Amino acid sequence: MTPPKRQLGLWITAAIVVANMIGTGVFTGTGFMAKALHDPPTILAAWVIGGIVALCGASCYAELGTMMPRAGGEYVYLREAFHPIAGFMSGWISLTAGFSAPIAASALAFATYQAKVFPDMAAVSPKIVACSLICGVTALHSLDTKVGGWVQTAFTTLKVLLITAFIVAGLGSGRGDWSHFAHEQGGFSNIATWGFGIQLMYVSFSYSGWNAAAYIAGEVKRPERTLPRSLFIGTMLVMVLYLLLNVVYFYALPSEKLAGVPEVGDLAARALLGPEAGQLITSLIALALVSAVSAMIMAGPRVYSSMATDGALPRPLAWYSSRGVPTVAVVTQGVLACGFVLAGTIDQLLRFVGFTLALSAGLTCCAVYVMRSRGTPATYRTIGYPVTPAVFVLASLWIAIAQIQTNPLESLIGAAVVAGGAMVYAFTLRGSSPKPVPSS
Repeated sequence: MTPPKRQLGLWITAAIVVANMIGTGVFTGTGFMAKALHDPPTILAAWVIGGIVALCGASCYAELGTMMPRAGGEYVYLREAFHPIAGFMSGWISLTAGFSAPIAASALAFATYQAKVFPDMAAVSPKIVACSLICGVTALHSLDTKVGGWVQTAFTTLKVLLITAFIVAGLGSGRGDWSHFAHEQGGFSNIATWGFGIQLMYVSFSYSGWNAAAYIAGEVKRPERTLPRSLFIGTMLVMVLYLLLNVVYFYALPSEKLAGVPEVGDLAARALLGPEAGQLITSLIALALVSAVSAMIMAGPRVYSSMATDGALPRPLAWYSSRGVPTVAVVTQGVLACGFVLAGTIDQLLRFVGFTLALSAGLTCCAVYVMRSRGTPATYRTIGYPVTPAVFVLASLWIAIAQIQTNPLESLIGAAVVAGGAMVYAFTLRGSSPKPVPSS
């Protein structure tokens, strides 16, 4: 077995963070939020709050990443802080809700957007288009880590530039109406409701990916410096872009016209820039979704490979090719993602992912308290400790409880996935003591 190589620098790592974050959520979630909350200022507040919570999480993960600079993310952190079963179950969540389901959601969103760009393709099933995208990108990332990283950096740079151009063109078009930002149906009083917690789940999903650098830590050059910087650069940049994109959406159209519409980006682009320019922007959004799929397909397999190296998953998943790619893990994830495409809709996948990721990420931030109490050395310390981890943990609990109350079916499915991971551990790994691989 060829061990992973440390060959990813700051900008490639930051690009992977940005690409993992900018995906389905910001191009679809606002439509679902507008249907539930109606009030544009409250929705914008949700994006700001979500960004602050993501920054809190990024700071916690940066400290944990410098304590344990190896690939695996939550799997490594929870195993070391609590118990091997906690690490295994977080890895199990990554395999399903963490990567495979979001890949499926982004691929389905791509299918809906490309149908707007190529109307003749509308007759083709979105599920076929989504599975084709997943298979193509999986094949790319099965070949070479460095080439995949370069492709990802190029995609991400182009995506950020194009989104910036959309924001500038949209706000500069003069075709929108600032009166769309007036308070509606209770205004900021909605923030104190459980319904707001559910909508914060959509926002949280949109920001998920801020921890992507932690999953590939074993392949990052100088992780003690690169991890914190890439996490903060990526998260801050995305927070600004998300807020401005939502300003463009509501500048273009009132909340009642956005309510329940999955393709809010397409609708806003056509309203502000006309049919032809709007179609161009829509095609760029579709490209951004391809980049998101690519980033997740690159990052996720590093978790499964790390688990397999420790004996927590079948050994073949740990195999790295001579070009530094965990090929078996990449292909396995692609198969699972296609399964999720066939099993659910975008909204169902978002709700499933939001609940399970809130549990996993919240528990991981608790690990900062545990590792500090043990005196574990780190080259980076969480800003605002001990308040910062507490903010993230409380926000995660709020999202999880709100989801249980409002969407019990998706919550039950998420709980069943977690329980399934516990059963797999109990029947296959209980009593064993996997030996961690040195961080190199």
